[in-house]
Amino acid sequence: MSVRRFLLAALLLVCGFVAGVVLVGRMRAEEQAIAQPAPVPRTAAAPAQIAAPATSPGIPDFSRVAQRTIPAVVNVSSQQLVRGAISPLELFLDPDSQFNGRASVANSLGSGVIVTPDGYILTNNHVVTGDGRASLRDVVDITVVLSDKREMPAKVVAVDQGTDLALLKVDPKNQKLPAMPWGDSDKLKVAEWVLAIGNPYQLSETVTLGIVSALNRRDANINQFGNFIQTDAAINPGNSGGALINANGELVGINTAIFSQSGGYQGIGFAVASNLARQVMSDLQTYGEVRRGTINAMSLTPLTTLRAQRLGAPENTRGVIVADVRQGSPADRAGFAQYDIVVSYNGMEVVDSDELIRLVGETKIGSTATIGVLRRGKRLELKVPIEQGRQSQR
Repeated sequence: MSVRRFLLAALLLVCGFVAGVVLVGRMRAEEQAIAQPAPVPRTAAAPAQIAAPATSPGIPDFSRVAQRTIPAVVNVSSQQLVRGAISPLELFLDPDSQFNGRASVANSLGSGVIVTPDGYILTNNHVVTGDGRASLRDVVDITVVLSDKREMPAKVVAVDQGTDLALLKVDPKNQKLPAMPWGDSDKLKVAEWVLAIGNPYQLSETVTLGIVSALNRRDANINQFGNFIQTDAAINPGNSGGALINANGELVGINTAIFSQSGGYQGIGFAVASNLARQVMSDLQTYGEVRRGTINAMSLTPLTTLRAQRLGAPENTRGVIVADVRQGSPADRAGFAQYDIVVSYNGMEVVDSDELIRLVGETKIGSTATIGVLRRGKRLELKVPIEQGRQSQR
């Protein structure tokens, strides 16, 4: 009986050992199966790898650029004496009065850009004169407020109505002001990021972001000699005279106007290109006015389809008609005649009188221009000297 029990116990021990070995083997096989990826069946095609999307640069961080350039943008406030019409009774009581009727004080607010450490500031003429409500002689006070809240009186160096720019000067009293570095507006590209800095609705140090929408806008009907950068950076009343800067923190434009049906931002703003603004500033500093070329003693009139037909010009001719030429003038000596149709200027097409005036104005004074005209259907090339004209006021 004891032998039988011994054999039974030994059998149970062997069976338990074998079962344990089998169980451990299965566990190891399952662990290996979990640790390794499942094989792809030979009958199924491996899924194609999806290419990773190209990395997008996104909107760059302009915080450092804004921090560096905001101090160079100032608030400009101007007071003008707006004169009303004189009444017959006032004229009777004081016929020699120089008061010229009742007057009231008007205020205008805008922005300006410090362009030199010694206190020269560029802004818009309409900020100084109040949107044309007053002449420059009626401006009685101009105050500039810096970003650190210092207030300084400013004087007008000169203004240029042709580009709606004005040059102011403050006295920093032997201190250097934070000046905005100039940028090259000719290097701007459409869709390039730009910042507009100014004081819209008296909210100082406001920064808005946008892109360059268009370049070399001359058809905006804002002023006669403007070369505008169009941008969708938010520009509102009070931004006039403020800075348009590129991603390097350089001044590429002076914010001047908006296109709006509501009076506020609608995504179409215009800034005078910095290269033009810099040239205007140089002339205002040196001469007190902008020196522009002109052809004296020659008046112009628009070219219409009917007039072109009557003057024997080919169909679809574009240009401007010479309405009159004063006898003995440089234009007369150059060979211009009444009813000539000016079609080109120094090889560039002329589409209307504004285009011709702009081209002549940008020509170096004292040089000679070649002007293409049609006379009774025949093309002529005339050479005329460019003289100095006056478009600015002190």
